[in-house]
Formats: sequence, C-alpha cells, structure tokens
Amino acid sequence: MSFRSRLRAFLPSACLGLATLVASSAPAGAETYPDKPIRLIVPFGAGGITDVAGRLIAQYLGEELKQQIVIENRPGAGGSIAAQVLTQSKPDGYTLLLGTVGTQVVNKMLYTKLSYDPAALTPVSLLSNSPFVLAIHGIDGVRDLNALAAYAKAHPNQLNAGSAGNGSSPHLGLELFKLITGAQITHIPFKSGVEAVNAAVGGQVQVVIDALPVIQPQDKAGRLTMLALAAPQRNAIAPDLRTSVEEGMPDFQVGSWNALIAPPATPQAQVDILNQALARAMAQPKLVARLAEMGIEPLPTGVAAYQTHVKAETDKWYKVIQAAGTRLD
Repeated sequence: MSFRSRLRAFLPSACLGLATLVASSAPAGAETYPDKPIRLIVPFGAGGITDVAGRLIAQYLGEELKQQIVIENRPGAGGSIAAQVLTQSKPDGYTLLLGTVGTQVVNKMLYTKLSYDPAALTPVSLLSNSPFVLAIHGIDGVRDLNALAAYAKAHPNQLNAGSAGNGSSPHLGLELFKLITGAQITHIPFKSGVEAVNAAVGGQVQVVIDALPVIQPQDKAGRLTMLALAAPQRNAIAPDLRTSVEEGMPDFQVGSWNALIAPPATPQAQVDILNQALARAMAQPKLVARLAEMGIEPLPTGVAAYQTHVKAETDKWYKVIQAAGTRLD
C-alpha cells in the first residue's frame, strides 16, 4: 500500500480520536448544563422592585434554558447574607445571585469586614435598572432640582430626607445630590423604602428618593411632587418627567440595577450558556414590554458590559461614601 493510501486510511480514525480528545477536555457537565432546576438568590425580601425584576427575568431565562429557576429570598446586611450564601455554593452554575450595587460595589466600602469578596464572584451579565426619582413634600416654590438645591443651601439642615436605611441606594443617592450641589439636607434612615415614602407623604420628611414605580403613585395622588428622574433619558411610564441631565446635573444618576452573578470559579462554559440564553430572553418583546410597564430598563448583556458598568459605579460611589463618611460597622 502506498504512503498516500495509508494516509487516507489513517485520517478518519485520527479525526475521531481528536474529536474524542476535545470532547473529553470540555468541563464536566458543560454538554448537558442545565439538566436540573437553578436556584436564584435574591438579596431582598419578596415584593420589592429588585425581587419583582428578578422573578420576571428569571421566568423568561428559565424558558430559554428549558429549566425552572427557583427564587430564594435571603434579605439582610445590604445583600451580604445572600452573597455569602453564593460564595459557599458549588461553582456548577446551579446557584446564582441577583447582584445589586450593594453586593457588587458599595458593601466593600461600607463594611470593614465583609463575609465575601465581590471580586472573587463570577460575573455573568447585567440585567436591568430601575431609575430613581427625587420627590418632595411641602416645600413652597420648589419645582426642580436646582430650586431644591438653592432652597437647601439657603436653609441649611432644615430639610429632612428619608431613605430605606444607612448605606441603602436611596441614602447614597441623597449623598450624591448633596455632593454635587453643596446642599445641606439631614438624612433620616428608616427600615424600608416604603416607610421612608410614607414619612414623606405624612410630612415627617420633606425629601425622598426611590424607584420611579414606588414614587409615581404618590405624585399622581397629589401627595408628593416628583422633581426629576435621576437618569440620562426619560422613562416611558413618566414621559413628562424631566431628567437630571435635562436639569443640568448629568452626574446625578441613581438607580436600582441588577446583575446575574455566579459563585467563584464557575466554569466559563456555564457562563457562556447562561449569557447566550439571557441574550435571547432579554430580546423577547413581551419581556421588554412588561419591564417597561414597571419603569424598568433592560441593560446590555455580557461580561464585558458588566465589568465596564461596575468600574464606573465603583469610581462614583467611592467618592460619595468618602465625602459622606458613611460606615456600617
């Protein structure tokens, strides 16, 4: 048999052996992932804007993965409890975290000792953002952000602002507004965002910042006055509400954003599968429409977009927390 004939005879078996070698080198379970339900840990209680967004996206993501995604609420310590549970979970793609600005960015700045390392967690993708709105009660003559800043500087520390608690996103949003404008406003922490909004409605505080769907019903009822959306663009559920950019404060941007996070050392194969399914889910018109009905905006998917976003958020909130001197231990 000639050399060329022997080569032709050898090639099929060689290619088969190479294919077997490549297949055997793939991470264990990657070719069948997911083949059982996935647990998604939500770092806040049921019914809040974070929980609602997470459940809705999980429904569509589960359909794309052809597996059920089971929600597990683990509130407490600004999301640190939920993040610690994730850290202790097996890195196989079957336990995920609904990451927030708290779990991913600010907790490491607020706590001297943190029970987990945000940098060690495996990012999958950004998910969504619910922009915040600044609203007031009973401040005569104030109808925009600049007027509020001027009033607060003319009446130092005579205005009180309520938030969902020290170190919460609404509290840091207030501190960001103060840092940008030089306004002197006294922070009053409450146990939840609902309590803070109710305090503003009752006149116990004059300023409140929270997610648009939380504030808007009170504005429609005439109990609060929305001044501006702390975002770069207007929102479909409040098309007449001006943005902070339109009011000349482009750096005043605050929202409740979410991300999909996996345990440390989760294989890239599982991350890729999750991202591919998530991209398909977030492109579903029904999901986009349902999010828009709640004032929630979809964010770009993928690890690169997440990393860019987190870096910008880290730079912003580090300056705010340093200026405010906020600590939680």
